[in-house]
Amino acid sequence: METGLQLPAEFRYPLLQLRLVLKFLLAAAAALALVCAALSRDTGIRFVDISDPAGIHFVHFNGAVGQKWLPETIGAGCAFVDLDGDGWADILLLNGKSWTPGLTRHLPALYRNNRNGTFSDITKGSGLDVEMYANGVAVADYDNDGLPDIYVTALEGDRLFHNEGHGHFRDVTAASGIRNANFGTSAAWFDYDRDGKADLVVANYVRWTPATDIRCSLDGKAKSYCTPEVYKGQSLKLYHNLGNGRFEDVSKKAGLDNPSSKSLGIVVFDMDNDGWPDLFIANDTQPNKLYRNSRDGTFKEIGMEAGVAYGDDGVARGAMGADAADYDRSGRQHLLVGNFSKQMMALYHNEGNGLFSDVAPSTPIARSSLLDVTFGAFFFDYDLDGFPDIFAVNGHIEPDINRTQTDLQFRESPLIFHNNGRGGFDDATGAVGPDIRRAIVGRGAAYADFDHDGDPDILLTENNGPARLFRNDGGNRNHWLNVRLTGRKSNRSALGAVVRLESASGKQSQTLHSGSSYCSQSGLALIFGLKQDPVVTKLSVEWPSGAVQSFQNLPVNRFIAIDESAGLVK
Repeated sequence: METGLQLPAEFRYPLLQLRLVLKFLLAAAAALALVCAALSRDTGIRFVDISDPAGIHFVHFNGAVGQKWLPETIGAGCAFVDLDGDGWADILLLNGKSWTPGLTRHLPALYRNNRNGTFSDITKGSGLDVEMYANGVAVADYDNDGLPDIYVTALEGDRLFHNEGHGHFRDVTAASGIRNANFGTSAAWFDYDRDGKADLVVANYVRWTPATDIRCSLDGKAKSYCTPEVYKGQSLKLYHNLGNGRFEDVSKKAGLDNPSSKSLGIVVFDMDNDGWPDLFIANDTQPNKLYRNSRDGTFKEIGMEAGVAYGDDGVARGAMGADAADYDRSGRQHLLVGNFSKQMMALYHNEGNGLFSDVAPSTPIARSSLLDVTFGAFFFDYDLDGFPDIFAVNGHIEPDINRTQTDLQFRESPLIFHNNGRGGFDDATGAVGPDIRRAIVGRGAAYADFDHDGDPDILLTENNGPARLFRNDGGNRNHWLNVRLTGRKSNRSALGAVVRLESASGKQSQTLHSGSSYCSQSGLALIFGLKQDPVVTKLSVEWPSGAVQSFQNLPVNRFIAIDESAGLVK
């Protein structure tokens, strides 16, 4: 297996020994840190599991019956999607299927938001009631007709579903020209050439089929799940939106073709604030990739020189979910990456000169995530204090891992890190209630304010287990502003638009983007926390078209909609 450029052995092995000692010390301090966080950070905010009363009764099926095939470890993502543009987040949950045709069918689930804290299952007859071994989802209005469309990555071939309205979708994959019959995982929509149409980037994992499955073992006897090292990788796919519902594969032309990649996560962000979207690709056991947009339809890969390709020991990590945000109000977007057990999560601080520094080891993020396998991960401001916090959902790939590595567990607790407003994070997992701490085999994760009370709620999936919806109780003690954008000259979903906000407690900004986390899609409305600020003194929108709009003295605790042509419409 190729792992890319590594440090010479005479340097690498002493560093590895030092790193192991550091990891031991960090692990020993993790439990104490969690207790201290619970005592010091309890603000009364709770994430309450309301799946049953809300009507979410979904159990994911990965097809496992003992073969220990690699796709069974991947799990599936989830999405908050506003199906009809009413401003209320609906829910899509993906599913696997049986490896043996003709057995019980396992379908995705589509839930309509009833606007009263409950959901109705509208899967049957929706057009999404299709049996497929689905992994990831991305949402955007690719044809600018005012309704969000859905792209699903699936083991036997991805699918594009056009939103026909009234909760109905039509499979337009064949007509679209999209042909990704690979091991697709995460996906994201973005307008990489700023022509007003949403393009699509798809992460592909490894070359695997039942016929080419490789036998691996933890103990030399029983079969276990293989890690991706034993399989060859697959390239990303970039599909340029031609209009009229058609797409062109421009992966090679754009400089994204790389068959050594084993990609699980995608982040669309503007690393250098030049107004053009760049791409971070989280690779599993291969170097991460950072593609800078050259503004001419091509990208340049700069991951190694930017400092995000490898871990601190010069070895590629097992990277999965990822996200980006300006968590310290520096005006630059920074990267969050979930990694495999004994590798810790990464928090790459954007230094503004093309370089990123992993600052996670200097925070409780390192201690708390050391032993976890982190899949879904994202920034969100759960207490609405104006500083993005971190959520991570975890779960190992091997059910029997504890037999050979007693410090590791198959089921793992999610993690929540509170932004202290000084550039650091505190572990707040123990301070937000017992429901969110339940150990699961976590995979996908997304957020949105589904109940319109101002604060962000969490949706997550479990591999071969139930999906869970967590309501944020108490986060709205601070003030907030919820912003929905509609592009006109820009793409209708306003992907790439930057919203800048000023209030008494300072300046902050967010960029609207698709994808991120792991195989999942959060709501496309931007949620700003405002502490106790009584008014938003200024809000500006920088559209991908180049247009800029500004608004003054906006009331807080409001849902507002901004149209690129009409301005403030609500």
